[in-house]
Amino acid sequence: MEDSIEKKQKRREFALASISELCPSSSSSSLPSPATASFSVDGSVPELQFHQESEKTKLQLSVDLQTAQLFKLGSVQSVCISDRSDVIIAETSFSKGVTVQFRTEEESEAFHCAFQQWKKEVNVQGRQLPNGTVSASKSKFDDKIESSSAKMYFHYYGQLLHQQNMMQDYVRTGTYYAAVIENRADFSGRVVVDVGAGSGILSLFAAQAGAKHVYAVEASEMAEYARKLIAGNPSLGQRITVIKGKVEDVELPEKADILISEPMGTLLVNERMLESYVIARDRFLTPKGKMFPSVGRIHMAPFSDEYLFVEIANKALFWQQQNYYGVDLTPLYGSAFQGYFTQPVVDAFDPRLLVAPAMCHVIDFTKTKEENLYEIDIPLRFIASMGARIHGLACWFDVLFNGSTVQRWLSTAPGAPTTHWYQLRCVLSQPIYVMAGQEITGRLHMLAHNAQSYTMYLTLSAKMWGPGAEQGGIIQTSSCKLDLKEPYYRMSQPQAYTLAQDQHSQPLINTQEIHIQHQKLEEPDILQQPSNSCTEIDSLLQNV
Repeated sequence: MEDSIEKKQKRREFALASISELCPSSSSSSLPSPATASFSVDGSVPELQFHQESEKTKLQLSVDLQTAQLFKLGSVQSVCISDRSDVIIAETSFSKGVTVQFRTEEESEAFHCAFQQWKKEVNVQGRQLPNGTVSASKSKFDDKIESSSAKMYFHYYGQLLHQQNMMQDYVRTGTYYAAVIENRADFSGRVVVDVGAGSGILSLFAAQAGAKHVYAVEASEMAEYARKLIAGNPSLGQRITVIKGKVEDVELPEKADILISEPMGTLLVNERMLESYVIARDRFLTPKGKMFPSVGRIHMAPFSDEYLFVEIANKALFWQQQNYYGVDLTPLYGSAFQGYFTQPVVDAFDPRLLVAPAMCHVIDFTKTKEENLYEIDIPLRFIASMGARIHGLACWFDVLFNGSTVQRWLSTAPGAPTTHWYQLRCVLSQPIYVMAGQEITGRLHMLAHNAQSYTMYLTLSAKMWGPGAEQGGIIQTSSCKLDLKEPYYRMSQPQAYTLAQDQHSQPLINTQEIHIQHQKLEEPDILQQPSNSCTEIDSLLQNV
């Protein structure tokens, strides 16, 4: 193996401007004197060795290339992190992270190139990598997500205009800011990891709240913009390190006391970033650490919206033309009609369109397993509060920031201030009719796919109503299959709808008014999945 490496990579030693600890302890200090880095093979183990001497201190660091990771902090500055290292610094111990200062940008590029080639040679030789380290082969993320989807995803979030769209959602950004600043006791003096940091705004919030150090992990090109933004706020930026990479792959020099992230997509789970959030929890969070947010809830209720149904159905009228430049299009009308109903509708709607009280499905980010998010199965049961024609299932979500001082909800509910997530509606191509008091049952089954989203299967049924209903069964049923990846972005503002005589206004849902106790969230009966009604959970959260 040594011969193979030496043939492939001839340059073995590099001169450095200096090296220093990533997070210096009180008993050690940075060493600005020149240093060297050299690649070598000790027995069968390839190593990266750092050496530095000054009048007062001698530093020698040997890093196993199997576990070592190298990240750029700037054009001439990088950080090297390893799970295992042998260090001698006078009489003190050395942290697992070392900051490397290069003399020129060209020397930095040459060192990174050599590092990657030596690492690649190690992996090609088939050495076993321990858990939690990065391999040149496919990562866990790459194994479950197709490359074209990931490329588009990271390209999208690598653009400032899309970051601006999210930052200008003042319900979203303001709630995050309040949740962090109002819970300074949770952040002050703590190590924070920002999962999918984007522009770095949440990292800056954490630093404002007194975080000891923040590691901002971002896989897209937005990491470079985050570095610029953080560097432009030096009083906060000196406690923030931006690391470009996926949370599934990167290594950090220390465990986190707090995880903060904005992993929510449409219907909470779209884009499948919740899985990365859970992986970051398992890899980086201390046993008693906190997650901001810590709980998510998907709310669901049947709705009646004749305008929306007609709008979708009319899209297929194009295919009813019998003489389109001499071509009969009608053979495709049925397929086109059904195709339009495979798109979930993303918009803001009037909560008076709901025909039954909502129920919800709870996901506890602090406890759920990544695999639980691959398939989500939610039994549905509602009691119609009015007679209406049900056109489908309306969905929205909220998340909880369970701080030690203040508990705060971020809600996307209809009737609440509109967010960039809006709400989502699954529209049935065959509506069902119900009377007030009639039971509606069904199932929402979601299967994750490798395009970072879900295939949704919805079934709604109306049970027999009136005298003898106990002995009766299903009298109407309607089903549909939808792709959460391909929604219809209607995004209109709620319209003023005229209520029918038998229709009664429903109270607006205001989850911001829910008050909970931190200890109560630990009780397993609160987080059973799924619960029959959000009212049941809300009463549990209130009755402490």
